[in-house]
Amino acid sequence: MAISLEETIRKHTLKNAHDYKLAIPGKIIGKVIGEWPDSKNDMKGTMKLLNEEAKRVNALSVAQMAEELKEFIFKEKKEEKKEIELPGAVQGRVVTRFPPEPSGYPHIGHAKAAWLDFEAARRYGGKMLLRFDDTNPEKEKQEYVDALKEGLLWLGIDWSEESYTSDRMEEFYTSADELFVKFSAYVCTCSGEEVKKGREAKKSCDCSARDAEENMALFRKMREGKIEEGEAIVRFRGLMSDENSVMRDPTLFRIIKAPHYRQGEKYKAWPSYDFVAPIMDSLEGVTHAMRTKEYELRNPLYFAILKSLDLRAPRLIEFSRLAIKGAPISKRLIAPLISQGKVQGWDDPRLPTLLALKRRGILPEAVREFVLSFGLSKVESEPGWDSLLSCNRKILDERSMRRFFVKNPVKIEVHGAPQKEAVLKNHPGKQEMGERRIATSGSFFVGASDLESIPIGETFRLKDLYNLTLVEREDGNMKFNFEGQEGLAAKKIQWVPVESAVSCKVMVPKDLLDEDGNFVQDSMVIEIGVCEQSCLELTDGACVQFERFGYARLDKKEENGLVFIFSC
Repeated sequence: MAISLEETIRKHTLKNAHDYKLAIPGKIIGKVIGEWPDSKNDMKGTMKLLNEEAKRVNALSVAQMAEELKEFIFKEKKEEKKEIELPGAVQGRVVTRFPPEPSGYPHIGHAKAAWLDFEAARRYGGKMLLRFDDTNPEKEKQEYVDALKEGLLWLGIDWSEESYTSDRMEEFYTSADELFVKFSAYVCTCSGEEVKKGREAKKSCDCSARDAEENMALFRKMREGKIEEGEAIVRFRGLMSDENSVMRDPTLFRIIKAPHYRQGEKYKAWPSYDFVAPIMDSLEGVTHAMRTKEYELRNPLYFAILKSLDLRAPRLIEFSRLAIKGAPISKRLIAPLISQGKVQGWDDPRLPTLLALKRRGILPEAVREFVLSFGLSKVESEPGWDSLLSCNRKILDERSMRRFFVKNPVKIEVHGAPQKEAVLKNHPGKQEMGERRIATSGSFFVGASDLESIPIGETFRLKDLYNLTLVEREDGNMKFNFEGQEGLAAKKIQWVPVESAVSCKVMVPKDLLDEDGNFVQDSMVIEIGVCEQSCLELTDGACVQFERFGYARLDKKEENGLVFIFSC
C-alpha cells in the first residue's frame, strides 16, 4: 500500500539529509511529486510540510537520522520480499482458478483477482485454471470471452487449462437429482414475492415437503421447457431460521429460455453461481479457491453443497475488491455512459477497463505492481489513480524517448538568431537510445503561459538551444533578442520550430465521476499544441515523454495532426 504524503515527505527528507548531511527542500520536492502527483495542486501546502520536516530532520543527529531511516529501509525490503502465502499449500500441488463471468469487458478488479490467482500458483509451483462461469444466458457473449482472454494475455498472465462451466450442464442436472434423493433440495413453485416473504419471515413453504420423485419430475419439466420462466426454481434445503439469510433455502436453478452464446437453446434450467462454483472447484482439482470477500457470507452454502454431494472441499481464500475512485467498473454503470455518448466506448481512457488502461499507455507491469501491492488483505480499498500512475511513471521513465511539445502555442521571432541545428538526446540517461536533430532559424512556437511569466529585460533560455531576452512588450507584440549559446539562464522554456511544427492535441483524462457518482462533464480535457517533427515517425501506441508536460501515448494520426492521450 502506498504511504501517505506526510510519510513520503519524511522518507525523502531523511534520505536527502543522510546522503548530503543536510535536507534541502528544493532537491526533495521532485521526488515527492513523483510519488504524489496531486501534491502539485497545493504546492504552497506541500512546501510548508516539506520545510517543516526539513527543519525537524536537520536538527537530528546523524545517528538519529540513521535510526529513523531504518524504518523505511525495512519497509521497502519487506515489500520487495512480500509473497503470497496460502494456508496448507503443498509445493507443486497448488491449483488456483480465475473464474470470470463473460458478461462484460475485463477491468482493474479482474486484473487483481487474476494476478493473485496466477502469482499464488506460481509461488508454489502449481497451476492456474481459467474457467468461464457462464450459466446466465441473458448476460454472456463470446465477445466478452474473447475480451477476457485478450486482457489476460496483455497482462502477461498464462493459464494451464481452459474450461466453460456451461459444458458440464448434464453433470449439474445429475447433481440436482442426487440432492432431491438426499432430501437436500426441492422444486419451489411459489411466486418470487412469496419466496421473498418466506425468507424474511424465516418460514418454509409447502413446496419443501415434496418427495424426491415429485421433485425430479418437476425438474425434468423445467429442463424440457414445459414450465415458464419465474414459475419454478430449485432451492437448496438449508435452514430457514438461520441468521445468515444466505442459508434460507437459496436458489440453485432457475428457468431461462434465452439462447446461450455457447450452448444455444439446448438448456432451459440454468444453475446459479452458488451451485456451480463449489462443484467446479472440487471437480477441477482446485486446492485454493480465491474470491472477493463479498462472498464471505456465502461460504457456509459453498461447503454445505459440497458436503451434500460428498465432494472434496477446497480451501476458500478471501480478499478485498478493488475499484478506482471516480471511475466506474461495472457494466451496469458503464453501458449507459457509452449509449448516451458520454464516453467513447469500453476503451475510453477515463475508464478502468483493461482496454482503456492499454489505450492510456498504462503498462501491464504497472498494473501488476499496483494490484499486487494490496495482497490478500480484506481491507476494502478504492484508491485514486495516483498510485497506479506512479507505478507506470517509473517504468515509462526508463523506456520513453523525450520529445518537445508546446501547449497553447504562441509564435515568436528571435532577432539576431543564427541558423542552428540542435542535437538532442532521445533519453538523458540512455546513450543507446540515440539522438535527433532539429533545425532552427529563429522562429519558434512557445507556450503562452511561459511568456506571461517573463518580465521585460529578463534573459531566459530555449531549452537545450540558446539564450534570449525579452526587450519589448507592447499591445501584445513582443520583441526578443538573441543572447548567445553559452551560459545557462535560470529560466528555461519549451519550444518547437515554426517551420517543422506538427499540430497535435493531447487528451487528458480526469475523474469520470464525482464523489456522489455523477458524471463529470469536463472529465476529458483537450490540450491543443504543437510537437516536434520527429513525432510523425512514431508508430500508433508509442509512448513518449513530452518534456515538462508528462508521458503521452500516440492514439492516432489524423490529416490535420496527431492525437495523443496523456498517460501520467
